[in-house]
Amino acid sequence: MSPKPSFRPAQPFNELQRLPPKAELETRAILKACIGARTALAELKASASLIPNPAVLINTIPLLEARASSEIENIVTTADHLFQFAQDEATAPDAPTKEALRYRTALRRGFDSLDRRPLSTSTAVAVCRTIRGVHVDVRRIPGTVLKNPNTGKVVYTPPAGERLRDLLANWEKFLHEETGIDPLVRMAVAHYQFEAIHPFTDGNGRTGRILNLLFLVEQELLRMPILYLSRAIVHRKADYYRLLLEVTTKDAWEPWILFIVSITEETARWTTGKIQAMRALLKATADHVKMRAPKLYSYELVELLFTQPYCRIANVVNAGIAKRQAAAEYLKELTAIDVLREKKVGREKMFINPRLMKLLTSETHEVPAFSGKKATLASSMP
Repeated sequence: MSPKPSFRPAQPFNELQRLPPKAELETRAILKACIGARTALAELKASASLIPNPAVLINTIPLLEARASSEIENIVTTADHLFQFAQDEATAPDAPTKEALRYRTALRRGFDSLDRRPLSTSTAVAVCRTIRGVHVDVRRIPGTVLKNPNTGKVVYTPPAGERLRDLLANWEKFLHEETGIDPLVRMAVAHYQFEAIHPFTDGNGRTGRILNLLFLVEQELLRMPILYLSRAIVHRKADYYRLLLEVTTKDAWEPWILFIVSITEETARWTTGKIQAMRALLKATADHVKMRAPKLYSYELVELLFTQPYCRIANVVNAGIAKRQAAAEYLKELTAIDVLREKKVGREKMFINPRLMKLLTSETHEVPAFSGKKATLASSMP
């Protein structure tokens, strides 16, 4: 497939076509891939429903997604920093951590907004403003270009002028009116189009990846935005950018759609395994506390250690589990029986759930064991 003769990397791509594209979007290979991905998403949705408190997932997996999506844009922080400052992003010690935490906040606000309005350009603007922490709007002046980070060569110049608003209105319409096209195909096509429109001067990639998750929720393929999709993109970053550009330069839609659908399936299965492992660790932790500190045990207390992996005394108090002095004693005792690890941050004491943090940051789903017990695999959970 040869490049389009009309494409000029250094000229605004105002020839970007409205959606749906003329190419066949639901080839046999794509429809077959969609079956596997939809099955994997259904399993993820079912697995998530087995954890009664959604905060266990909402407070953890989106932070991993935030770190990975930010890493794609070369904004690098650590999981420890993210969880340590998750309850107060303003106190984060460095700019990358603050940016990744704003991504998490943007994802949550976008998720909440689905109760009030469907996905739209307004959603994208609100998401991008939150990510960047400044007032932004759709670009009004030309000058935005995308360059190869290694060579500095311009590889793409997005549309400019009045064409932007027309393309965004068409993008919205495609998301909501082309219901005869499989939602996963619509997500892949719409994600390309959003990135090709490139409506903001910065933050388009992260905004587009949040919109993917919100679309899956809106289409009821997920209940919560807990798909760790950016993990797969980090691992295949070169393919991601190459295939995006080949849609622009060669109308290569099938390879792009297959890529997005395949990483959706891969990530859904991986995230399901992680959730099953979290369930297993939650049960193992509850059993350990029952055995080692039966007078202290309550399910609410153990569950709190999973909604707040970096737990403060105030978290226990605010959860209504105990008053301040008793809360401090509870966390000290949990540290003594090897459930938590104490860490002093400034004047404040934090109590870390080290097994959960190890599990969350591991590529595997092995459940870290307590002393004297063997680690288990998530697949052993019923």
